[in-house]
Amino acid sequence: MDIIDGNVITGLDYFDISNCKQHDRQIVMNISERPPMPGPEAALDYGHGEFRVVRPGAFVRCAVTGAPIRLDELRYWSVDWQEAYVSPEAVQLRLRRAGRA
Repeated sequence: MDIIDGNVITGLDYFDISNCKQHDRQIVMNISERPPMPGPEAALDYGHGEFRVVRPGAFVRCAVTGAPIRLDELRYWSVDWQEAYVSPEAVQLRLRRAGRA
């Protein structure tokens, strides 16, 4: 995890080509790195323990880092603020910014 300009950035938040290996003119990524999200951004209604898709899409963005989060990997959100978060660290940063932590 890195903190860049006050934002929590995890390994899945950005793609760094310097960590890739080149084999036969193809770039090979390790399992923790993913290419950019295909498809449009989704709109969700965040509930207690579940969310409802309002507008279909492939991902949502973290309210703290702006990082895309695949819907099947979404684990952290706020019902009160109706926001998604990429990690527990992003949640803590959001709470600190709001004066709740």
